[in-house]
Amino acid sequence: SIVGSFIGQFVKLWENFKQTEQECGQLRSQLREKFNLSNIIGESPAFQQVLKAVRKVAATDTTVLLLGESGTGKELIAKAIHMNSPRKERPFVPVNTGSMPADLLESTLFGHVKGAFTSAIASKKGLFEVADRGTLFLDEIATMSLDTQAKILRVLQDRKFMHLGGVQELQVDVRIIAATNQDLKAMVERGEFREDLWYRLAVFPISLPPLRERPEDIPALAAHFARRAATRFGLSLR
Repeated sequence: SIVGSFIGQFVKLWENFKQTEQECGQLRSQLREKFNLSNIIGESPAFQQVLKAVRKVAATDTTVLLLGESGTGKELIAKAIHMNSPRKERPFVPVNTGSMPADLLESTLFGHVKGAFTSAIASKKGLFEVADRGTLFLDEIATMSLDTQAKILRVLQDRKFMHLGGVQELQVDVRIIAATNQDLKAMVERGEFREDLWYRLAVFPISLPPLRERPEDIPALAAHFARRAATRFGLSLR
């Protein structure tokens, strides 16, 4: 009967929903374990100072600025901050701001309404909306245009923004963690980065030391990657 068929479909959908919910819970649990600070490799005094700063700031809603050369693990630390914060059940959304032109970056961050530009055939949410009540990680923030910087500043100040081509203000609750391998203070002095945004981002700066400044961590890191490679290829380490 139609009613029986409907009930069967509903039960199946409910079972699929519960399975997906269980899988998401397992994934969140695995992520919390992975980014537990005790599982992040680095026993050197320099890296322990980084983890101490992460423990201090993670429980707050403070904006964080991660400073360090490429390859120092800025996204890893950003994820650790998020996964040890009250926002850990909400999305962690990373975006490399240096990998796209200014107009595409603004559309990606703030979304757009239908017809905002030639290829905008439908309205689209931006990453600020996706990251609502979670964390947005802005990597390579020094590459952003001054216009985009101004819009980021407004979100930090008022928690408000508009879609590209839109007229309605949207409210959002997002924690921002930014990262750069550039000297932002020097860029401010050259007029390449907004001073007011720099002050907003640098509320809690964390400098990540390169591996050459913490050679004590090399043996533990080498052992970790060897174990991971052995697991991947089905080998045993002796």
